[in-house]
Amino acid sequence: MQTEPLLKVKKLKKYYPIKSGVFSRVTGHVKAVDDIDLEIQQGETFSLVGESGCGKSTAGTTLLRLQEPTAGESFYNGTDIFSLDKKKMRNLRKDIQMIFQDPYSSLNPRMTIGETIGEALLIHKLAANNKEKKQKVQSTMEICGLSPHYYNRYPHEFSGGQRQRVVIARALALEPKFIVADEPISALDVSIQAQIVNLLDNLQAEFGLTYLFISHDLSVVKHVSDWVAVMYLGKIVEKAPQKLLYNNPQHPYSQALLSAVPTPDPSYQKKRIILTGDVPSPSNPPSGCHFHPRCPYAFERCLSEIPVLTGVDTDHHVACHLVNP
Repeated sequence: MQTEPLLKVKKLKKYYPIKSGVFSRVTGHVKAVDDIDLEIQQGETFSLVGESGCGKSTAGTTLLRLQEPTAGESFYNGTDIFSLDKKKMRNLRKDIQMIFQDPYSSLNPRMTIGETIGEALLIHKLAANNKEKKQKVQSTMEICGLSPHYYNRYPHEFSGGQRQRVVIARALALEPKFIVADEPISALDVSIQAQIVNLLDNLQAEFGLTYLFISHDLSVVKHVSDWVAVMYLGKIVEKAPQKLLYNNPQHPYSQALLSAVPTPDPSYQKKRIILTGDVPSPSNPPSGCHFHPRCPYAFERCLSEIPVLTGVDTDHHVACHLVNP
């Protein structure tokens, strides 16, 4: 039986004003996130994928209200995140955390690892004193594969993989239920990426975590995801369960992305779909379907009419005039 989603996002928009002239008048907007809907069930991993600049990271930070939305709603466990005052929002932060993309810039170089992970425990009053804080921090460090003896060390003393474990430990310290993982392995060596992905999998299994996993690496997304949504220029163009989308992509953009994923069998020859041109600027997107300048199947309707995300099968939604005539 379908239960109520842990996170439900409706018509989320995040626009950045473009100002010009002596009086800095608003002359336009960068539509980083443009009217997207998401539903994430408890305990599952929902992935957002797409090229750089498509709005994935902005969607993640906005639905958590790390930046204010332009419009839309974001419900966590039935609570409207966007309507909360500062005090209630701070209380909710214990349940919703974020793992940031770059472990080199997301850690304060002047704070020890113990201070970094333990700071939130003090803010939310989850440790009665420094001794209890240290115990909780060191326990979390061990869970994330870090030696408790690193407690008084600084970020510059760690490798990239170890720093990302610190970032994960910082998010895990508050015992959250929902985590947005924003490109958590993109800044790491390939040899370390699998370790971090396995760590996230193990933490999810042990603590019942729910993830919004943001990535451009579709081979990793295939491994970790229950659901996948493909974004292009601020909009979701396809959304489906992982197996369904990977086995039968419907949108031309999804087909192109998946055609570039390497296969382990060198004898298997996969037809590669090469997209022409670059991603258009979100400050001046194309009319109609934003993908039409790069789409090999575009026809007249695509130039003038924005496609609506429509169900083509149970749980499979696509925004394409070719699929939904």
